[in-house]
Amino acid sequence: MLSLLYQEGPSTEGIFRRSGSAKTCKELKEKLDSGAEVDLACESIFVTASLFKDFLRNIPGSILSSQLCDKWVSVMDQGNNEEKIKNIQRLIEQLPRANVVLLRYIFGVLHGIEMRSEENQMNAFNLAICIAPSLLWPPVSSTPDIESEFTKKISGLVQFLTENCCRIFGEEITSLFGEI
Repeated sequence: MLSLLYQEGPSTEGIFRRSGSAKTCKELKEKLDSGAEVDLACESIFVTASLFKDFLRNIPGSILSSQLCDKWVSVMDQGNNEEKIKNIQRLIEQLPRANVVLLRYIFGVLHGIEMRSEENQMNAFNLAICIAPSLLWPPVSSTPDIESEFTKKISGLVQFLTENCCRIFGEEITSLFGEI
């Protein structure tokens, strides 16, 4: 999925914003969940993007860890950009290794898409609005006002992560997928 998104996302206007066919997504998700072979290259890239966001939303406790939710929410309120980057790196160190590996690939894809935002209309802000709710959610349900404020803060965090991913995850993030 990520490889396809890395290849096609940068040249696809509105990637992550437009949804794939709900029926196709449901059918493919059922096939994937059952372990069947699925050739996503034959599907719309919007279906792949929708399936990927669904996958992220189904990670127990979220990829950024609901246990660290308060720390993630407050990290953007602390200090200058250098301090934010250091605090984010400390939080990342607290995540399970599998989460960190997946985050590196996710932000490698987002970085590639952002680099061609003039073509695809998906700058770091737009990507964050679309992806943030799939990366972290509050551990308990709350009022719509609190959820709205939470979403704004997490979107700001994801925008910052996207804009600074090379400094946060390392320059090699731009070559994780090799020469595709």
